[in-house]
Amino acid sequence: MNQEDGQEVAVGAGAAGWVLGPSDLLGAWTVARTIEDRLTGGPSRFDGRATFTPQGDGLRYSEAGTLRLGEGASFAASRSYLWRWDGGCVEVRFSDGRPFHRFRPSGVGAGIDHPCGADLYRVAYDFTAWPAWEAAWTVTGPAKDYRMRAAYARAQGTCATPSHAPQTGRQGTTGGPRWPET
Repeated sequence: MNQEDGQEVAVGAGAAGWVLGPSDLLGAWTVARTIEDRLTGGPSRFDGRATFTPQGDGLRYSEAGTLRLGEGASFAASRSYLWRWDGGCVEVRFSDGRPFHRFRPSGVGAGIDHPCGADLYRVAYDFTAWPAWEAAWTVTGPAKDYRMRAAYARAQGTCATPSHAPQTGRQGTTGGPRWPET
């Protein structure tokens, strides 16, 4: 998505015709996230499971898995967010309800940037290989300079692809969203 006058504009495949809704994401997903830290030079990786469960007027996104920082130790990691649909867009909030970012769950596009103190978080989502999808983050600031790419795939034995989303015939991860510009 591009931003025009503070509004999101969908671009790429899926921009017209389909937008994912809460029922499309319900259930369990595998998540594989790579982290390229340009300050330390060390690649890190998170592997785990993400689940979307109904909560209030939206979904709770919860993930848990193992994070390995570079060649160092591995440890358990988890986080959760609230996803609420508003006019064809998803409003992502931290688990305590504070706003995080918005995006349109369709095609390829960017979410709205999230400034956090002196840091800036930029995200691009790619749903063009649905039911596989990706989120690519670029995070910059005085003490932060990294990129994260998370690839999601339906966990075995969970919900099927909804009939309104396009079938691409591609397996595994998507071609990936471009890194958001820094």
